[in-house]
Amino acid sequence: MSVVKPLPRWADLIFLPLINLCVAFFICGIVVWMIGENPFTALAVMIKGAFVYPGGLGYTLYYTTNFIFTGLAVATAFHAGLFNIGGEGQAYVGSLGILAASSMFAPFMPALLLVLLCIVGSALLGALWAMIPAYLQAKRGSHIVITTIMFNFLAFSLMGWLLAGPLIQPNQQSPQSSPLPEGAHMPKAQAVLDWFGVGIADSLLNMSFILALVALAVFWVLIWKTRLGFEIRTVGKNQDAALYAGINVSKIIIITMMVSGGFAGLLAVNEVMGAQHRVVLNYTAGYGFTGIAVALMGRNHPVGIFFASLLFGALFQGGTELDFEFTSITRDMVLLIQGMIILFSGALAYMFSPTLSRILSRGGS
Repeated sequence: MSVVKPLPRWADLIFLPLINLCVAFFICGIVVWMIGENPFTALAVMIKGAFVYPGGLGYTLYYTTNFIFTGLAVATAFHAGLFNIGGEGQAYVGSLGILAASSMFAPFMPALLLVLLCIVGSALLGALWAMIPAYLQAKRGSHIVITTIMFNFLAFSLMGWLLAGPLIQPNQQSPQSSPLPEGAHMPKAQAVLDWFGVGIADSLLNMSFILALVALAVFWVLIWKTRLGFEIRTVGKNQDAALYAGINVSKIIIITMMVSGGFAGLLAVNEVMGAQHRVVLNYTAGYGFTGIAVALMGRNHPVGIFFASLLFGALFQGGTELDFEFTSITRDMVLLIQGMIILFSGALAYMFSPTLSRILSRGGS
């Protein structure tokens, strides 16, 4: 009986996700064909809607920004052997940091410093919200999956009460906060590029996208170039070995989850400071859960997370065009495509690994 060799790292990071992606699209193409539409035409409409039509690329990158933040949140926890499913709640509570910073410092703070303080506030509140289940895991043995799920519900209940009561905009029936002061708005990409004489179509894309790219770089440096990152990866590989090496495992779990929650909290920067300019009910819209698929598909690496986020951003934006162009293809078809990608990138991520390994072994022999 032949032993299947493990895949080379480059094949695991590039070939295997591409194969899974193609299989997911193939199955969805069959479904599109079965309902009487041409799958190649539908794919062309999705691509044009995401990258070609005016404003399409801007909206794609806007969604990509959200997925980068939530993907980084999940990936950070993964490296420590933790499964953070609380990105939704951490991102939601992160908006409170923006509201607090803008209300306290807007009257006397320059716009640039105010924006920076709001960014720090969103990350800080997300980190503090993640710290509680982290403490319960590290000190009380509570399972991080269960506690982060519970804290999602707590966050939604808390924010629902605040937005319908203490934080509601005066003389307003909808559960939403008062508008942010203009100095706390993230500059729109269209306005920034206009300064350089580059004209683009209007969209929700704002400078939070640059913040997301910076977050990817910070994540890479933290995980692979710092002592803390080494300790995080050691705890993720083997907690007993980490303890034997003198690493304080409980401390690393808490710090890792706080960093993870901080990344999730930054989603509020894109949504609250860059798009809505206020906190609205349920603005997280499932981004935190999609971040799990982003991290899995991106193999918890910043380059992979970027491209996986771009893919899901294109699906979100391109799926809107599908709904416009076809009467028989609704938004549910986009959910099907996302579900198939999540299925093959998550539960069935390594289904084709043995076959690919044998092919590469024969090719190398």
